[in-house]
Amino acid sequence: MAAMPGTKRHIPTPHSRYTKFWTQRSPMYKRVALLLQMIQYTELLWEMAAKRRGEKVRWRVIVLLEVVKAVCRLLLLRLTNSRPLLSPPLPQREVDPSSLEESAASADGLDTPPSERAVEAENWTMPRTGLSMPSLPDSSDISSYLLSKVLTADDIKPPKALLHRVSGKGELAEALYILRPVVYALAMQHCSGDRKSWRPWLIGLSIEYGARQLAKNDFHERLAGGLRGLTGLEKEELRKRGWALGWWIMRGAFYENITKSWIHATTRKLRNKPLLDLVGGVIEDYEFLWDQYYFPTATL
Repeated sequence: MAAMPGTKRHIPTPHSRYTKFWTQRSPMYKRVALLLQMIQYTELLWEMAAKRRGEKVRWRVIVLLEVVKAVCRLLLLRLTNSRPLLSPPLPQREVDPSSLEESAASADGLDTPPSERAVEAENWTMPRTGLSMPSLPDSSDISSYLLSKVLTADDIKPPKALLHRVSGKGELAEALYILRPVVYALAMQHCSGDRKSWRPWLIGLSIEYGARQLAKNDFHERLAGGLRGLTGLEKEELRKRGWALGWWIMRGAFYENITKSWIHATTRKLRNKPLLDLVGGVIEDYEFLWDQYYFPTATL
């Protein structure tokens, strides 16, 4: 019982179940989500190429990319019957690290034959007499085995029910969340001559924070139990969006007026110190991207 059968049964995550359901059900969803992810993977390259032609061209490309992404997200919102967007919108590859280790050992020819492993796992040899006796099961293995068989409420829900539909305030909140990058990019383009201007930063942060609070109010009014009535997938997405608010310290006026000086002070302290100097070098490399480009700190 030390290696109980069924412990390696792969259980897909709620995110994987939900996104896989929509990609299989709606070819349009799959195409739009794929386009959105392709833009996200290449947007920094587009910005770098546009920057060579001047700041005006660069900001036009940034605004254009943000508009295209917003249109894609609004289409996804429509295709999923007004359900909140997930990030990323496509299912992610799920790989069990233990299976990779086993396959690597097998490829190197170092893997023990299954029959030998089974005998070693099940039997214990007495040191004096040499007799073999079956080993007792490990309590942690039993617990993990039983826990792997337990079904949660989300496990038995159909994929479509893993996210509640939004309407009224909730739909407005989702639309504001989607359009926030477009409004922020337009404001940054308008104030591109004054990088320390607080206006774009305050506008962008206000829209994103307001959308979050509006969504929470909608959950409190619509769902029994308020935020406690959210599914696991909804809680995970809400938590992601909450952490994403932290990126505002790396954007616009906050970065130019406050964060940049903190980074410079930190890198100066790390210079000419063993090992720490390497960390400072990495920070300086990233600082160049944060300082010169828009998309490295974009969260949508």
